[in-house]
Amino acid sequence: MTKQDRAVRTRLTLIRSAAEQFEARGYVRASLAEISAGAGVSSGALHFHFANKAAVAEAVEHAAAGALREAAVRTRDGDGCALQRLVDVTHHVARLLCDDVVVRAGLRLNAEGVAGRARDLRREWRECVHGLLAEAERGGELAAGVTPQRTSAVVLAATTGIEVLAREDQGWLARPSLTDLWQLLLPCLAAPCVAGALDPAGSGPAGSDPAGSGPAAPDVAAEAGRVGLALR
Repeated sequence: MTKQDRAVRTRLTLIRSAAEQFEARGYVRASLAEISAGAGVSSGALHFHFANKAAVAEAVEHAAAGALREAAVRTRDGDGCALQRLVDVTHHVARLLCDDVVVRAGLRLNAEGVAGRARDLRREWRECVHGLLAEAERGGELAAGVTPQRTSAVVLAATTGIEVLAREDQGWLARPSLTDLWQLLLPCLAAPCVAGALDPAGSGPAGSDPAGSGPAAPDVAAEAGRVGLALR
């Protein structure tokens, strides 16, 4: 392993350790000493990568943002029924939140404005939901009288509420919980021509159960080129 690869792995390990501390103790109570200890590195190694705790929090938030955007883009730009892709992306994001402490901690840090809100992940989620509903409207998938604007508000309230409740009980993110939500919503939203084909449990890879699988291993090659670059 090259020196650069080791630096990337150390950085990723520190980000995960920081996410665990932020989730367990909150931003204010988490300490750099605990973060470095959790990563199994010295305080000097931590400071080589991050100037202070705010910089670590920004890195956690940045990593979470990347994972969430990838999920949204993959589903938003896919083929097929837009309503089904909306269902699928909610299941995909829920699994990310269940499986990856970095995503959970990063989303919470962003909502609380800990790192200065260089990005607004809730606004990005709102745009993803509204974009899929607008596409569904153009494709004739929405029932008569259903508009993207009003429907977005309902979907956003439900999914944001589930994410907040899941901070205390991850059962809210389980596939059956989201399936129940969509079983209630889809009959009200979908036009008769597509209603029968929609799967509230999710379809394809985005809807498959994640049993036995955790978050993907870090891609060192992809990250290597970003070592030392300032975060957005």
